[in-house]
Amino acid sequence: MNSPDELPGHKPPTRAWRAFLIYDILMMVLIVVNLLTIAIDHLMFTNIGLSAAQFIGQTGWVYEYREQLHPVVQTVDEWVTIYLVIELLVRWLVAIVFRHHHRWFFFPFIHWYEFLACIPTFRALRLLRAIVIGYRLYQLGYKVLPDSWLKAGRFYYQVVMEELSDRIVLTILDGVERELKTGATHHHLLHQLVNSHRVQIEQAMGEVLQNNLATALQAQQQQIAQGVGQIVSKAISDTPELHRLLRLIPVVGSLMEQQLQSIGQRLGENITAGLIEPFAQPATTKQPVNAAINTSASYLGQLRIDTPALEKLVESLVFESLDVIRQQVKIQHWKLDQAVQEDLERATRKPISVPDA
Repeated sequence: MNSPDELPGHKPPTRAWRAFLIYDILMMVLIVVNLLTIAIDHLMFTNIGLSAAQFIGQTGWVYEYREQLHPVVQTVDEWVTIYLVIELLVRWLVAIVFRHHHRWFFFPFIHWYEFLACIPTFRALRLLRAIVIGYRLYQLGYKVLPDSWLKAGRFYYQVVMEELSDRIVLTILDGVERELKTGATHHHLLHQLVNSHRVQIEQAMGEVLQNNLATALQAQQQQIAQGVGQIVSKAISDTPELHRLLRLIPVVGSLMEQQLQSIGQRLGENITAGLIEPFAQPATTKQPVNAAINTSASYLGQLRIDTPALEKLVESLVFESLDVIRQQVKIQHWKLDQAVQEDLERATRKPISVPDA
C-alpha cells in the first residue's frame, strides 16, 4: 500500500491533514457500523430473522433482542443522526466562510445525499458518504478495499449504468418513432429536418456529381460527341424533303448532300462537346466542385419535398436511422469487454514453450 508520503510529487502531510484523514476514517467506520446495526435491527423484526433463530434453536435471542437491545439501537441511531446533522451544518458553515464553492447555496446540492441521509427513511444514503470517503482515501493511495473488490465494483457499476442508459435510450427512440408515425405534425418535422440541412444536401450532391458524373462525362466525352454527330448525320440523310431538293440540282446535288451530312456531324460533335465540357471539368484544390455541377447541385438542394415519393423516402431514411441506432444500443458492450479481458487473461496464463536445446 502506498502512503501519501510515497506518492510522486506529494507534499509531506501536515498535522491538520492527518487530523482530517483520521476524521474521515472514523466517519467511514461510524457510518458503516451504524448501517450494519440498523440492518441487523430490522432483520430481527422480520420472519427471516425469527426463522433463522428457530433453525439454530435460539429463538430466545430474538425476543431478548427485541425487548432489551432494540431501544438501545434506536437511541444510538438517533444520536448518530443528530451528530450527522450538526456535522453537516458545521461543514456547510465552513464552506461558506472559506468560499469552497461559487455560491453559498451550492453545498446542499453537491452533498444532497448527506442531507437526505439525515432523514430516517433515507438512512441507506449514508452509505454514499462512506463510499465517497473510501474513494477519496483510495485516491490518496490508501487501499481501503482489495483491488479485486474495486475491479468487481467498477465492472458491475459499468454494467448497471450501461443497461440503464440503454433502456432509457431505447425508450426515447420508441417514443420518437411512435410520435413520427402517429403525430399530426410529423410531416412538418420532416420538412424542418430537410430544410435545416439543405446546405449540407447541396454540398453532398455536388461532391457526388463531381466524383461520378464529371468523371464519367470526361471519360466518355469523345464517344458521346461522336454518337450525337452520327445521329445528326443520319437525320440529314433520312430527311426526304432535303434529299429531293438536292436531287433537283444537277451534278453537285449528291456532293452537297454528302457535305451537309459531314457538316451536320461535325456540328453535332462540337455542340455536344461544348455542352459536356463545363460539366466534365475536373475538381481542383480551390474548387472541389466545378461551376456547372455546383449550379445543378444548388438547384437540386432547393427542391421541395412535397411529392409523396420524396416524403416517403425521407420517412424511410429517418425510421431506418432510428432502427440502426436501436440495434447499436442493444449491443451489450460490457459483455464484449469482458470477453476481451478473458482472452487477455488466458493469453497471459498460457505457458511459454521453450524449445529444446
